[in-house]
Amino acid sequence: MGKLQEFEITLNNNKTVYSPGESISGTLKISTAQPIQCKAIKVNCQGFCGVTSKANDTDWTEEEQYFSSSVSIADKGTQASWSHSHIKWQDACSNHLQFLSVCFPGTLKDGEHSFPFKFLLPAAAPTSFEGPYGQIIYRVRAFIDTPRFAKDYKIEKPFSMKNTVNLNEIPGIQEPSLSSVTKNFSYMLVKNGTVVLNAKTDMRGYIAGEIIKVFAEIENKSEKSTGHVVASLMQKVTYNTKKPTYDLRAVAEVEGPGVKGGQKTEWKEQIIVPPLQLSTLTDGNLIQICYYIQVNLKYPDVSLTLPIYIGSTAVDLTRPSPSRAVPPMPTPRNNPTPAPSTVAAPAESALPSLPPRTAPKPAPKPRPRSSHTSPSAPPSDLYPELPGVANYSGEMPKSPLHESGSQAPVSPNAFSYAPGLSFRQRQSCLGPSAPPFSSSTSPQDTNHMSSSASLPPNYTSSSYPHEPPPSYDDSCNI
Repeated sequence: MGKLQEFEITLNNNKTVYSPGESISGTLKISTAQPIQCKAIKVNCQGFCGVTSKANDTDWTEEEQYFSSSVSIADKGTQASWSHSHIKWQDACSNHLQFLSVCFPGTLKDGEHSFPFKFLLPAAAPTSFEGPYGQIIYRVRAFIDTPRFAKDYKIEKPFSMKNTVNLNEIPGIQEPSLSSVTKNFSYMLVKNGTVVLNAKTDMRGYIAGEIIKVFAEIENKSEKSTGHVVASLMQKVTYNTKKPTYDLRAVAEVEGPGVKGGQKTEWKEQIIVPPLQLSTLTDGNLIQICYYIQVNLKYPDVSLTLPIYIGSTAVDLTRPSPSRAVPPMPTPRNNPTPAPSTVAAPAESALPSLPPRTAPKPAPKPRPRSSHTSPSAPPSDLYPELPGVANYSGEMPKSPLHESGSQAPVSPNAFSYAPGLSFRQRQSCLGPSAPPFSSSTSPQDTNHMSSSASLPPNYTSSSYPHEPPPSYDDSCNI
């Protein structure tokens, strides 16, 4: 290394695995053969995640930083000598940043130098991970910044972060994970029946070393035999770039015999969980890790998945599982009914007093009716020459036929409003004894004046269609 003989980061107690919320401390050792001009010496503790769309590529297309804490050594304005005895430790922590200052004139003298450092890890940090399309990396780095046109020196020390996942905090973790699928069984493009596959696990959460119990029920409703049944523990890693990349791999696998045609078989198997990366429970991370049991038949191609979780704290079957979040139900309206007066309710069960019910809104007022009135008979003082008008009282007098209880036949001309239009009377309907109907009235028959006045005037004398019908005033003068 030329002038620099030793440049090393050492963690206390040679510890390489840490948990969120812990502190990481160590020492930076520097040994030089001759003085080195430098502007600053920095120690940085960093945790980040990087993903890419190319396998085994460290040129990250997406990057997410979890934290970055620095220890800086730089002050060229003082005249103090550079040695281990002049290190000034500032144990200040603000937003996970700590600073270590050493007063020096800008020259690192020859000899051995040791500088301690300490960082506080954040309470929320994912577990370290390394895959073909991304990594979650934690490291401690040291830099020696030299003047212009001089060589800079840097070194890094990786360490691992191990987070915890308590399976007892996941809703429904004690319930079995189950699924079912039905597939048409065809041979040479000819349907030969169906195959029904049902599968489940004993629960949904496991830790490393535990046994996953898989139960499968296969019903072959065809004449052909199925292929072998296979149960696999699958790991699915999602790298969230602009176009997400999925990495699937079988962690463990067990196999069983097939089912003959027309038979139904139950199959049970066990899978031991190896040491695995913990499941990701939060959304929005660049790297998402999930697990499931895949049960499939090799022939026909029938497959189903059973989602599970891999955690660090085993499921406690004696502990009640947290219930799933249920949306609040609307409060029902209280409609208390009066209790019978003969039964006295105890004071403890008395219902709380309810607020008085508001009075119902008044019904809307009806709209005023139209002031238009239908035309009535003209007053007698205007037309004194009309016979029978003075004796008209507003009621329709009955004809002798009405008084005798029989209804007189009505001429079709009474409903005709076209002058000169008339209809021929049908004698077969009136009968031979019916009197002939006439719309005209003789002046001597005053007893039938009222009945004839109620009938419409006779317009048979009009020459239709040359003359228009009479007006209202003309019809009243007839």
